[in-house]
Amino acid sequence: MKIALYGMQDSESLGLVFPDFYAFARKHDLRMQVAESWLPVLKKLGYSASDFDGVYSSQSELWDDLDLFLTFGGDGTILSASTIVKDSGVPILGVNTGRLGYLASVSWSEFRDCFDSILEKKYRVVPRSVLQVVRPGMADEPRFALNEVTVMRRETTSMITVETYINDVFLNAFWADGLIISTPTGSTGYSLSCNGPIIAPDNPVLVITPVAPHNLNVRPLVLNDDVKIRLKVHTRSPQFLLTMDSRFEKVQCSEEIFVEKAPFEIKIAQLENTNYLETLRLKLMWGLDKRNP
Repeated sequence: MKIALYGMQDSESLGLVFPDFYAFARKHDLRMQVAESWLPVLKKLGYSASDFDGVYSSQSELWDDLDLFLTFGGDGTILSASTIVKDSGVPILGVNTGRLGYLASVSWSEFRDCFDSILEKKYRVVPRSVLQVVRPGMADEPRFALNEVTVMRRETTSMITVETYINDVFLNAFWADGLIISTPTGSTGYSLSCNGPIIAPDNPVLVITPVAPHNLNVRPLVLNDDVKIRLKVHTRSPQFLLTMDSRFEKVQCSEEIFVEKAPFEIKIAQLENTNYLETLRLKLMWGLDKRNP
């Protein structure tokens, strides 16, 4: 079995789980390819590049026959990992050594118990839809986001106006601090904090959620994910911010942004005993009212 390892930061729980996993992997002849960017963190635990079977820094350097992409961190680590995995189809399994962990659903305390499940591939692979951003005139490949795409004000305290078109039909000019376009996966992220709805990840929809809208009658809108969205931003600043998950770019206000569903999905691996609704209930602490039986 071949596994790619990825992380971004050090944590106390990483030191508690990684040595055990490394020993298990060596005992069962798992081949491990590690992210070059993560080696400084692993060095603190006593590992170097020579302790692994390969090192990668981009998707093109991943093994062609990779079975699993294993991340150590929180949901942000998985979002970062998705920029490496891209359209390779390799499933990502997240070990939550971070905080919240909707995507990184395996807690570090549970991780030791699932070593055998990983070895025997006893996990489900759940496809997650991805948003693609096209900037006309830009020569490089389209950008994409697993959680959300947002346009936000920059270098001004004034609101921005976001002209929004759905399949070339005018929807609204949103007067707000920004506008979020979210996948079902991202519905529990930034969109949720702006009163967007929670959407189960297997629904073929996306959500448009305004950030602090000026008009009180403006509400989040759920659309089929086969639509094409065109955005035109007006602001007192010559630029606005375009964000894709945790990455951002400065964009000239003269430029239009096009957002649509990407032609590929990110595959998330989940252990067989995990359940989305249970994860949601635990993370949001539903049902903890003392009046409950």
